[in-house]
Formats: sequence, structure tokens, C-alpha cells
Amino acid sequence: MQARAKIQVKTNQVRKDRINPYIFGHFVEDIRDHMDAMLAYPLADMDFESADVTYRGLSGRWRPYTNGKSTLYTLEPAAAHHSGQSQRVRVYSDDEAYAGLSQAIAVKQDLDGYYLALYARASIEIKYVVAEIVDRKSEEVLGSTRIDVVSHNWMHYESRLTVSRSCEHAEFRLYVPSEHERWLDHVSTGMLWLDHISLLPSDSVGHIRKEVMDMTKDLNAGMMRLAGNYISAYHWQQAIGPVYERPSVINEAWGGWTNKYFGTDEFIGFCRELNVEPLICVNDGSGTPEEAAEWVEYCNGDKNTPMGKLRAANGHAEPYGVKYWEIGNEVWGGWQVGHCSAEQFAERYMRFAQSMKAIDPGIRLLACGNEKMDWNKTLLERAAEQIDYLTLHLYHGYNRFGMNAHTPKEERYKAILSYPEWTRESVRQLREMFGSSARYAHLKLAITEYNTMYYPNTIRKGLPNEHTLEAAAANAANLNEYIRNSDLIEIGSFSDLVNGWLGGCIRVGDFYADQFRGKSAGRSENSLTVYGTPSYYVMKMYANRDLGYVVESHTECGNFQVGSLAPAALQLDNLPNLDIVACTSVSGDKLTIFMVNRSLEDTLTDVQLDGFAESGTARLLEVTADDYECFNSVNHPDAVVCEAHELSVMKSQVTCQLRASSVYVLEITR
Repeated sequence: MQARAKIQVKTNQVRKDRINPYIFGHFVEDIRDHMDAMLAYPLADMDFESADVTYRGLSGRWRPYTNGKSTLYTLEPAAAHHSGQSQRVRVYSDDEAYAGLSQAIAVKQDLDGYYLALYARASIEIKYVVAEIVDRKSEEVLGSTRIDVVSHNWMHYESRLTVSRSCEHAEFRLYVPSEHERWLDHVSTGMLWLDHISLLPSDSVGHIRKEVMDMTKDLNAGMMRLAGNYISAYHWQQAIGPVYERPSVINEAWGGWTNKYFGTDEFIGFCRELNVEPLICVNDGSGTPEEAAEWVEYCNGDKNTPMGKLRAANGHAEPYGVKYWEIGNEVWGGWQVGHCSAEQFAERYMRFAQSMKAIDPGIRLLACGNEKMDWNKTLLERAAEQIDYLTLHLYHGYNRFGMNAHTPKEERYKAILSYPEWTRESVRQLREMFGSSARYAHLKLAITEYNTMYYPNTIRKGLPNEHTLEAAAANAANLNEYIRNSDLIEIGSFSDLVNGWLGGCIRVGDFYADQFRGKSAGRSENSLTVYGTPSYYVMKMYANRDLGYVVESHTECGNFQVGSLAPAALQLDNLPNLDIVACTSVSGDKLTIFMVNRSLEDTLTDVQLDGFAESGTARLLEVTADDYECFNSVNHPDAVVCEAHELSVMKSQVTCQLRASSVYVLEITR
């Protein structure tokens, strides 16, 4: 028989607390290939910071381009005030050769021309170099430009490199051509030094891929967080000012080099382009309260202050006005630089808070909380007056249930779809704690990281589970819980925005970096393809609604149970198949009902509107597929997307067919 359900929306019972759009926020971190994928640069190792690995004397990602048997490559110290190393190419005249270096890249058509930046010098007989992009398979030249090298001293050069068509298997080459007038071999001849090479497509936005920027704008994120494990060893002044002069620094959390092309100014520019509020987490691991306070002053200080003056010198005279600052990222975890006890963190937090608020008393501070309430109890007892938000990170996976790959698939599905129940229990405990003392009455909750994480699948072979319709349904149900608790939860940050962890909701290319491995080159056959996961479409669908306040509702439906090792306080034996939350707009003229069908069968659902609208047309948005393990890929980027339908409102009721393991938004306007 067809499963049936009924939702009664009690439109005259509207809660008083406004739903904060920041709960639909997102999160960027220098983790794995996150920033490399987000940024528009097709070249890697642009400052020659890596050691030679495959080819003697060549920086890591670069390869020789020469037909001369005697061409020599050497890594030398960087130019003055520059980081990384410089690359020397020695061309011997006897070879009558072209000589330079190359790198495999993927490029898109750009008739306005990629912006080519070069920092170089050469021995006096070398008068020019050629930069070109070719199809590696056919050797077709897709674009070429000549750069005259006018000095034996280091100089900045730039040009435009038109690309006639897109090519996944392209190669960038920069070389001294064989047509060059030859020289006699003696001391200091035939030498070309390079200290930086970069390419940017003409449509990039603040160094961000246009496709990523466009998709992120569509998310209507509300807030963007800069944080993560790497931040606990991140010193913000290393990533401001001229990019040539920013140091090359090891990413202590995730391996490889930190991405120095996305520092504070670039992050703020990203947020401004998106029209979202920035949230910055400071380094309380290897950093100091004084360093954090200087960061606040750099962002918010007048240009006459020491750090404000530095910001102005970097091209940004007006203060950024960053209001939200987070102190501590998972400090309770042994993997975190600066890991400490709750008592130690409370004392550290107080020092940071006092220093930062001395610079700008108007900022709002987030303190690192924990799902383990003993940590929160100690922190609040010692520092509650200095805290505006307590943070939680809520990742949901098999580790909570004692499950593994041998557990029946349907049981694993049910466990993942119980995400909101776990969130509800954590929020319940914190709500109880906040209500235990008048000192805590002002506190709000910020979920600064959340996602499904399918532990114990740590090696991540095979299907990327975090990208399935199942994961999207679990994340949607969890968002429903945030909305239900909107009087307490004001901030959410989906983890991650682009690639990075497997859960990145925007994907660039088809490479999946294992979460327990260092940053990889990530070459793929489809590196130019940018697409959204099912969770991307859920986030986009939720954040672009006209929401004001929660409206009470009642649901009658079937239920399911989860076998688990859950704590006794958490009941998972009678969970409703439908996870529902209803909202009204601020003006009261639109009703929005979020519906997640967590069951494995379609459910015909009657939505009773309590007289909100007697008749008319309702709009139903749907994220669904034929199977809960469906996911998007570079070959099928639109397998799971959001589709819209129109339904009739009759006698103040709408009847919806809710497909199994799918997510819906029903909108009625009167």
C-alpha cells in the first residue's frame, strides 16, 4: 500500500525569534586541494618553493622544455624580498637549442587573454622569451606571446596570453627560442632566472574561479567562515601585502605549502563580492593575544592606527568592519596545535578576548565549545561574561553506532538519517546549561562546522558517500533542527565549500583527496568541470527562501528505528519518517515548509494549511533521484539537482508525493 502522512501547520502559532540567515553559512579552509581548486590559477608551484623531485634542479611541478643536451636547471635563492626559490635555466649555445621549462595544465578558452605575470632576469645576450600554451596531444599552439627581457636585474613583466579553445591536456611553456641570436659560451652567458610565473583567466573574480564564484553567490550563504585546523598554526601577517613577498610556509595541519594567494584581504574581498558576513577564527594555538588583537586592528582599525595603516598601504584604506571573531578551533582535540584542557583554554580565551575587545569593543566573540558538556561547563563557569557564542562541530557518521561496511546497507542509511536527533540532544543539553544561571542567559550557539562524515571509511576508496542523495537528506534534516532551534542557533557553517574534505559541496574536477593524506596534485581528465553535490542543491534551496519565524506544526507519519550504541538519553527507536519544519515570512504572506522524507518508500502527504490559503497554487521544490546512493560527477554533473513543480491548493490543503530519501520545500503565498 502507498505510505500516507499528514502535516498540520498551525499558522496562528508563530514563534517570536527571527531565523538568522547566518545558519546557512559556509566555510573555507586551507585543507588539501580546497584553495587550489577554488582559486583560478592553472599553474602550481608558481614561486618555485618545492624541492626537485623528478627532474634534477627543477622545482617540483615544473618539467624541462628543451632540445639541448646540455641545458642545466638549478634552484637558487629567491630574489630580494621574495619567498621560495628562484629557478635558473642555463642554455648552452653549442646546442643551438630552445630551452626553458613547462608544466601540464588545463585551460579554458579565453579570447581576452590569460593574465601572465613573470618575475625574471637574464644574462645580457638573452633579449626575449616566448610563453605559450599548447595542446600536448596535437602540439597545436593555443596561444603565444613574446616578452622582452630588458634587464640583467630582477624585474616584473606581464602580458596577455590569448587561448583559442579549452583544453584539458594543455601545457604551458616559457623558453628562450632557438631563433634567438646565439652567443659565445663563456662566463655568465645564456642564463635565465625566474622567480614567479602565474596565469589568471580574464574572467576570474579576485583570483577566484568565475564558476566557483557564481555557484557560491547562488548559495546566498549569509556568512563565510575562515578557520579550520590549519588556523591554529597560521600567522595572518604572512599572507598580506604583495604576493611575491609573502613567505612560503608549511601547512602544519594538512601538509604541503599554505596557500599564500588567499590571505585576509582576499578573504574579505571574497565575502564582499558575495555580500556575506565574514567570520574569522584567530590562531590561539601557536599565536598570541597580541597577534589576534593586531588582526582585529588590521581589519577594523582606522588607517591612522598601526595595523590600519598597514592595511591602507596594502590598498584598502577603509576598515573592513569584521564583527564576528572565533577563538579556538577544536582545541579539545589532540590533533590541534595548542591542544589543552578546558581549564587552560578558559584562561587562554580570557586573555585573547580582553586583547581583542580592547581594540574593538563592538566585536562578537565565539568560544570553542565541545559536544562533551564537561568542557563547556568549565569554560562557561570561568569565562561566560566574555563569550557571545559557544561553538560546536557536529559531524555525523558510522563511528557513533559501532557500524562498518559489514553492517546491512539499510541499517547504515537509517543511522545517517538520524543526524537531527543527535544535534537535538546536544542542543538540549546546552539549552539546559544556558538556563542554569543568569550569567549564561545572553549566550547563543554557533555550529561552525557540520556535515556527514562516513567514518570508519578513512581511506575513502570507492563511492564518495558524502556526495550522495543520502548525505543531502541527512544534512537537510539537520538544517531543519537548526531552524527549529533558531532562538538559540544563529550561525551555521557547512564544511567545506570547495573540494577539501570529501564533503565540499562545490566540486572542481573529479579528484578526491583522501582526508588522511597530504595535498596531492589532483590531476584529472575533467579538471575544468565545476558542479554541485546534492548537498549543494539542498543548501541553495534552503538559503534562498523568504524566512522570518518558525510556525508550529504536527506530523503524523510512519517511523523507523536505528540499532546503535547511542547513549541511553538518546532514543532512536521511534523516529518519524518525515522531518518537518514550517516557517512564515516576516511579512506573514508566505508559508514555507521544509520536508525531508527519511524513509525508503514514497509517501503521499497531505499538508493542511490551517486556513492560510483556501485555494490557489503552491510551489514545490524537490531534490531527489531514483536511488539514495545517486551522486553528481564530472560525467553526470546534473544527476541530482533541484527541480520546481506547481501544485494546487484546495480547501486549505496541498497533497504532495514525497519520494523516498528526498528533500522538499513547499511554498504558499497568499
